[in-house]
Amino acid sequence: MANASDVLPTEVGPKIAIIEAATFRSIAARPHATIGSGNVGAVNLHGTTTLLTGATGGIGHAIARALHASGSDLILTGRRTEVLEPLAAELGARSIAVDLSDRAALHKLVAECEGVDILVANAALPASGPLDSFTEEQIDRALEVNLHAPIVLSHLLSPAMVKRGRGHLLYISSLAGKTGSPGTSIYSATKFGLRGFAQGLRADLHGTGVGVSAVFPGFVSDAGMFADAQVELPSYVKTSTPEEVAAGVIRAITDDRGEVDVAPLGMRLGATLSSIAPSSAAAFTRRVGGGKLSESVGDAQRDKR
Repeated sequence: MANASDVLPTEVGPKIAIIEAATFRSIAARPHATIGSGNVGAVNLHGTTTLLTGATGGIGHAIARALHASGSDLILTGRRTEVLEPLAAELGARSIAVDLSDRAALHKLVAECEGVDILVANAALPASGPLDSFTEEQIDRALEVNLHAPIVLSHLLSPAMVKRGRGHLLYISSLAGKTGSPGTSIYSATKFGLRGFAQGLRADLHGTGVGVSAVFPGFVSDAGMFADAQVELPSYVKTSTPEEVAAGVIRAITDDRGEVDVAPLGMRLGATLSSIAPSSAAAFTRRVGGGKLSESVGDAQRDKR
């Protein structure tokens, strides 16, 4: 069992809320940690219709396949039709190409998705790098895709869910939505925002039959923003798989969990410690060179803003 001294918090990179200390040993633990008891009871996904944004990435693929395996019919969205359409064909899903930074496109998307039971808001831009490296246009785009789009989709879709007395709204946040770090000011702002929005909306919709959840991945292997940056992690930093993130999504919906963390135990403990002692966490990050790692990630992701 880990002691508090075995796990030290740090903060590096856009999906890098926490790095495990070099002394941390492998711990057998569930990849998920849940917060918030269910308000609507157990949910059966069979026969539901799910709108999944950001379906073209590796994590989006894993979520789509897990939802399909659970019996949900899918409407998949993304910008890259060459990736979206084969996935839709594989899963017998509808595909809709959409740029979520286009506000008019959001309303058009909802008009094409009448009767959706579940929203999984997975799409996001990396928004990596120090604030002064962004243009105002790039800041606006990150806010539009990462935060504004999920809020507006929820605003447009939730009234029908409430009227039917069933539904679920789920947001893919990040451990960077629980603790800030070098080079993540914009990204963390959007992910912190999603967490606050989900918490408030969950309270608003209590008793309506509509659940609200947020899922918080840490580092994800082979998929996601950090993997796309192709920056090598220190050997002591542990990762989760896209399939574990997808399993967290399914659990959040079926058990109506307010929050689900998907990360090794050390990262989850580190996130908690960072929120309690942010100054100590920041100092540790500087000592282990977290700023340099963040700089590398930001440089690699600059063209994706």
